[in-house]
Amino acid sequence: MQKSSIRRSASVVAAVSVAAVVMTGCQPGDTPADGGGTSSRTPTATASSPTSSASPTSPSSPAGSGSNGGAAKACSPDSLKASAYQAADRPVGTGTGAAIVRFTNAGAKSCVLQGHPTVAGAANGSPELNVPLTVTPVGPASPVKLAPGAQAWLKLTFVQVQGEGDGYCESGSAPVLYPTMVIGLPDSGAHQVALDEGQFAECDGTLTATAVTATKPS
Repeated sequence: MQKSSIRRSASVVAAVSVAAVVMTGCQPGDTPADGGGTSSRTPTATASSPTSSASPTSPSSPAGSGSNGGAAKACSPDSLKASAYQAADRPVGTGTGAAIVRFTNAGAKSCVLQGHPTVAGAANGSPELNVPLTVTPVGPASPVKLAPGAQAWLKLTFVQVQGEGDGYCESGSAPVLYPTMVIGLPDSGAHQVALDEGQFAECDGTLTATAVTATKPS
């Protein structure tokens, strides 16, 4: 009977020990420490990953660099070829009346022209003998983007010379002839032009000028 009691006591102790081991293995501080640690990191990584991919830096950078890289700069003086001819629509008289100045982008890249010109008569056709004329700007000024080979225009309208021969100015001043004129554009230099026929004749040293335009004036 005593041996049987001892065996039963040992069985109870063994059962209690097994239960303790099982319970110890299920403690929240042990087994979940592995699984729980991984689980807490995974949501953190998952949450930070969309934030990183949704960052505006990544999608906006190519667009921004493309936009800046594609923006045309002002046409440099050496990229422009300028010429001039008498306008079909001009004041009545025997002088030049009005002239069209044409600019051609002779460069290899697109560029931009904008603004109203400055104008000077080149005495004897020599730019160093420029006579600045008073320009009254007319109309709005908008940027004109020129691809290589493209053209833009502006129109100069002078105080017209009246009469025949050398003519006269209604103001009483003497008309002035210029073989060439120097046309300046903002950020795009000064350009000496001659009429395809004749010379520039004007009165009073004043004129009106449109801004550069992509539409050919008459």
